Amino acid sequence: MVILHVLFYIFVVVTFVQLFFYGYVFSSVKQKRRTASPQQTFPVSVLICAKNEAKNLTAFLPSILDQEYPNFEVVLINDSSTDATLQVMEQFKVNHSNIKIVNVKNIEAFWGNKKYALTLGIKAATHNRLLFTDADCQPVSRQWISEMSSHFTREHQLILGYGAYAKVKKSVLNKLIRFETFMTAVQYFSYTKLGNPYMGVGRNMAYTKELFFEARGFMDHMNIKSGDDDLFVNQIGDSRNTTICLSKNSFTESIAKETYSEWIVQKRRHITTAKNYKTKHKSALGMFFVSQFLFFAIGLILISTGFFWQIVLGLIVARYLALFINLSLASKKLNEKDLIPYFPLLEIFLIVTQFSIFIKNLLSKQNRWK
Repeated sequence: MVILHVLFYIFVVVTFVQLFFYGYVFSSVKQKRRTASPQQTFPVSVLICAKNEAKNLTAFLPSILDQEYPNFEVVLINDSSTDATLQVMEQFKVNHSNIKIVNVKNIEAFWGNKKYALTLGIKAATHNRLLFTDADCQPVSRQWISEMSSHFTREHQLILGYGAYAKVKKSVLNKLIRFETFMTAVQYFSYTKLGNPYMGVGRNMAYTKELFFEARGFMDHMNIKSGDDDLFVNQIGDSRNTTICLSKNSFTESIAKETYSEWIVQKRRHITTAKNYKTKHKSALGMFFVSQFLFFAIGLILISTGFFWQIVLGLIVARYLALFINLSLASKKLNEKDLIPYFPLLEIFLIVTQFSIFIKNLLSKQNRWK
């Protein structure tokens, strides 16, 4: 009985922690609508770093080149590819004068390091405003450059966008991957709106060349193969220089992994990178995950024993009410409304997956990048 009392009080605490996140923190995925006044356009350099991406470049690069924007160049970075990536780039360049190719060859000091390749691409870019995406991504509209670049101001030099995954009907894995991507975005958008940016995704991000060099580029974490997006934001982002773009025309979309094992390899790398975040960010993210895990674990014990079941049930209802209200609002903004009915199941699946990845990462290291 004493143990149940202790578990009950722990459950109360973790539920209030969850209510803080779902009821307050995650209610910040919003953005004021801009007026329809004419916007000044600035020249923009779009950067795409590709390693063995000949097929994806052929499929998705046309959607970049077809953007409705008056002045932009596309910097294609061939990161030591062993397939026909460079040839595909050169074929596109024949018909598009705004393409610039940076052919990166491996050197011993930075063998297989994407950050080294990106640095060379950034140095080669003509314009100060840089917009990044991946070779396997495509904008969902022809206004992608316009929408993302419109958020640049004298103060805002780092813009965080949404990189979605294409929907696949009747695929549980696709829904799980999209839910994880959605929840990650809800968190980094919310923290940014609250003045504490901690990450972004390279599938859809913009910053200035000036900001990059002020931060000494990726030098503070060049030894870590991944993290050219999230570690850079974690290093340089703050309440003054960082903002978000939630316009649906600003989203990018890519194809999600088709097997669970492939996705797990990808997520292991991402989670491994997160250990290099600032302590305050690791603490906040850890608190959210631990409170999630304890909420389900202790809640199940208390419900099964019937201990103070009325109070426990009330807390569960309150927590799910906050979750559905704010995640539903966020899902509408991020065009993920089809996930709403599956929130409870997807959340449990994701917690189990993240816990298993955490255990695997304790037992072995992941140093790969695609």
